[in-house]
Amino acid sequence: MDRVIQKPHGLLRARVPYLIGGLAVLSLVGWMLFGHHAETLRVDVRQISIATAQRAEFKDYVRLNGQVMPIQVVQVAPEEGGIVSERLVEEGSPVRRGDVIVRLTNSTLDLQILNAEAELAEKQNLLRNTQVAMQQDRLNNETECAQLDIDIQRRRRAWQQNERLYAEQLISREVYEQSREDYELSRRKHDLVTQRLVQDSIYRSVQMEQMEDNLEAMRRNVLLVRERKQKLEVRSAIDGELGLLDVELGQSVAPGTKIGQINDLSDFKVQAWVDEHYIDRVRAGLPATFERDGHTYPLRLRKVYPEVREGRFRTDFVFSGERPRQMRSGQTYYLNLELGRPEQAILIPRGTFFQSTGGNWIFVLSSDGQTAYRRQLRIGRQNPQHYEVLEGLEEGERVITSGYEAFKDKEVLKLSNN
Repeated sequence: MDRVIQKPHGLLRARVPYLIGGLAVLSLVGWMLFGHHAETLRVDVRQISIATAQRAEFKDYVRLNGQVMPIQVVQVAPEEGGIVSERLVEEGSPVRRGDVIVRLTNSTLDLQILNAEAELAEKQNLLRNTQVAMQQDRLNNETECAQLDIDIQRRRRAWQQNERLYAEQLISREVYEQSREDYELSRRKHDLVTQRLVQDSIYRSVQMEQMEDNLEAMRRNVLLVRERKQKLEVRSAIDGELGLLDVELGQSVAPGTKIGQINDLSDFKVQAWVDEHYIDRVRAGLPATFERDGHTYPLRLRKVYPEVREGRFRTDFVFSGERPRQMRSGQTYYLNLELGRPEQAILIPRGTFFQSTGGNWIFVLSSDGQTAYRRQLRIGRQNPQHYEVLEGLEEGERVITSGYEAFKDKEVLKLSNN
């Protein structure tokens, strides 16, 4: 008879733990052979830079390149346009306030002056003729008034005589009444003429005042036009040095066109561009210094320009103490702008590792110096020489500060001398 063969289920169950253990061992060996070496790298210690974290005074400043400039630059621009007829001062020459730099000619302006003067003369003649006519009219009115005064006296005298004659019945009542009416008519005419004289006087006064005002306005207009003629001479507004003059003889220059500049050399300022990273910390009044020929010179931040160009903004510094000798526009000084007071902190030297890590981690050496481990880090402020470490390092620990491009994905570095 055939016999049914039983499968060894119990044997398979007994071998399962051994299989799991073998797989774990194989995984550990694979990690040691491959994964461990993927996170560890051997590095020649002679090819890296090592620094020690120290507790010291952190000086909160930033290094800037400053350029010496005149304390003030005044633009040269003519108020009146014209043709350049003469250049009296050359670039780089000293000038005094009021010195003529360029002369212009403008035939249109000459014609305007002639027209304004002719119009003024016409208005003056018209005013004189009007004054003569008004004076003649006033004399005529006064003559008429005087004639009426005489007429009133005569008619009153005639009326009074007729009144006596009528009382003696030597004349008729009609003759008497006519003489009385003639007298009253003359008196009323006199009153009307007197009122007309008053009104005419008021009218003449108002008219004369208006004409005088118009004439005075025309005189001022002529003076202004003549002043425009004087402005064809472009003059220096300050004492200084003519730094630029960009015109040629015969060139046509429009009003307000910049043709040059005058540098005020009574003092100097230093202009510097600052990275926009510091825009919230830089403000007017901050102190700065620079060294030259073994001396330190103090400056004060006078002005911060709000506009940011290509990741930088402009600042102006003025001297707050002694100035260097032999200063000239265009010289370059390396300024230290103080952003805050010095404070004690853990410091490490600046290095190229920051470009790879962004200050978020760093390689820290073991006590024997044979191994370097990756460690999280938090960096605060920085100056041209040091980083301020807020978290992640203790005083005396050594770190790698050179570039991490070759091993930035590693966790452990084995340091060797070969």
